[in-house]
Amino acid sequence: MSIASNLERIKNEIADACARAHRDPGSVTLMAVSKMHPAESVREAYEAGQHLFGENRVQEWQSKRAELTDLFPFSGTSSDTTQSPSPSAQDVHLIGPLQNNKTAKAAEIFNAIDTLDNFKTAERLNAAALALNKTLRILIEVKLSPEDTKHGLAPDDLHTLLRALQPLTHLQPRGLMTVPPFDLNPETARPTFQHLRRLRDDHLTLCPTLTELSMGMSNDFAVAIEEGSTTVRIGTAIFGKRTYA
Repeated sequence: MSIASNLERIKNEIADACARAHRDPGSVTLMAVSKMHPAESVREAYEAGQHLFGENRVQEWQSKRAELTDLFPFSGTSSDTTQSPSPSAQDVHLIGPLQNNKTAKAAEIFNAIDTLDNFKTAERLNAAALALNKTLRILIEVKLSPEDTKHGLAPDDLHTLLRALQPLTHLQPRGLMTVPPFDLNPETARPTFQHLRRLRDDHLTLCPTLTELSMGMSNDFAVAIEEGSTTVRIGTAIFGKRTYA
């Protein structure tokens, strides 16, 4: 099936999941995870109407973006941080771990960083965003899985990090992100999604902009929607198997 057909099918499945959860389908955004897929696949998805993408590596997106300058001519976000980007606007988020020596380039070429998990990186991103005269949207990645391969902030440290972020005027925390333990049974992820939602709810008074929950992937996004996800990250079900490692 084509990428366009896959996108239509996934959007229908998201709408069905929202109906079962008694949610407005407009409250859930689809992120196409284009990491490890070529620029032409991003273009095909974009031309099919998909304008939110997730990339895992700074260098990989930098290379692909050079082939897509007609679609992604600039990287800046609006200086008006009270408004979300238009659904028709191109929007590319970093969804992989960010090394401190890549923060300046990440702030330049991404619209948002969805994997912030420490204050040192936040300081570097804020300085880079200040130099670029942009406000960078961020999600805080929380580690709710014991697996060594998972990244993120310990949940007990979230309150401290949110307080530390308050003086960083060129970063705007928008929500939380997590990756649950992988299991073929999507129900296995439900407690993780519930935990992330509680963490978000518990910190809204401290950080009122912390409204988003990025959780749910190809195998478990329906459960994530039932538990309050606002962004589901779908890769394989849209693009097929990864093209390169």
